[in-house]
Amino acid sequence: MAIPAQFENQLELPIIGAPLFIISTPDLVIAQCKAGIAGSFPALNARPQPELSTWLTRIEDELAAHKEENPNAVIAPYGVNQIVHHSNDRLDADFETIIEHKVPLIITSLGVPEKKYIDRIHEYGGIIMSDVISVRHAKKVISAGVDGLILVCAGAGGHAGTLSPFALVSEVREFFDGPLALSGSIANGQSILSTQALGADFAYLGTAFIATTEANADQGYKDSLVECAASDIVYSSLFTGVLGNYLKPSVKNAGLDPDNLPEADKTKMNFGSGGNTGAKAWKDIWGAGQGTGSIHAVESVADVMARFKREYTGALDNLKHVVRD
Repeated sequence: MAIPAQFENQLELPIIGAPLFIISTPDLVIAQCKAGIAGSFPALNARPQPELSTWLTRIEDELAAHKEENPNAVIAPYGVNQIVHHSNDRLDADFETIIEHKVPLIITSLGVPEKKYIDRIHEYGGIIMSDVISVRHAKKVISAGVDGLILVCAGAGGHAGTLSPFALVSEVREFFDGPLALSGSIANGQSILSTQALGADFAYLGTAFIATTEANADQGYKDSLVECAASDIVYSSLFTGVLGNYLKPSVKNAGLDPDNLPEADKTKMNFGSGGNTGAKAWKDIWGAGQGTGSIHAVESVADVMARFKREYTGALDNLKHVVRD
């Protein structure tokens, strides 16, 4: 296993809570870290830009106070996601704020982070993990100097790849022995254990935490996750210019046919677009992974984690009975 030193003995389960556009706020991140998993949020969620420093200060102060009140508690590190695509006009300012606060974990998406920022983050001991959907992308960010990879495989919520985790983890492990997180339809304890069996160090979960009381999501969105299953997910590039997974009911509500969606022009990437409608991606068109069938109720993060632990330990016990010496 390749768990970074900063994460040793700071996790109840090997989970990184994925940064969710609009949905991940300090409330969700703090609840995740207190529950013993690494919570994260997109820097772009904090608006206007100076609000990012306010969010980071609140997260740091509340986690420090919780640790002081509960010295034996396992409190996980937190992270911030940076969209490093050229369309992000806040990128430099957000990196400066992140570095000022010495954020423990930085997750980069949709591009290769610049070396000048990688070096400065490494100077204070931060960890940088980049999400990728292919071996080609993985090799590019490794060459740039990132510490770890997040493999976004088939079935992941929001922007996602098409490769099987069995294929991608196996191929990446042939040339990379650093920290590896795996994403794609992971929404129960059995799946979390499976990521480790495949050779990953962390499960990377997003959809399961949208259906929590702390998530900044519309109640209809949360209820839809409880009601839907894998067959209710549609894979399309229409809404942002990048292929991703979305809930069919939200697409229908926008006046579109989820089974007959046009393709978008990738060169005109727009993360706030709802295609040729007045709907907005993420706000009205709801991202979700194929693991939504494992979500049966809207619960607190603490309750979700308690369920994950039961399922994880139960699956581990079952395997011990199956595997023979």
